[in-house]
Amino acid sequence: MDTYSFLRELADSWALLILTLIFLGVIAWAFRPGARALHDDAAAVPFRGDEPDQARNDGAQT
Repeated sequence: MDTYSFLRELADSWALLILTLIFLGVIAWAFRPGARALHDDAAAVPFRGDEPDQARNDGAQT
């Protein structure tokens, strides 16, 4: 068996299985019950700096 045939057989069987298991593991890790707070915090990141307009208006009144 030459190297190409061996690597092709390995990629067609075991590598596919390993990559599928890694993919399922990542999906399971992302949807685990304790991750909701982390995902909610990450989703709020773009809205954390929404107060500069109020600070600018407060500065203009003085």
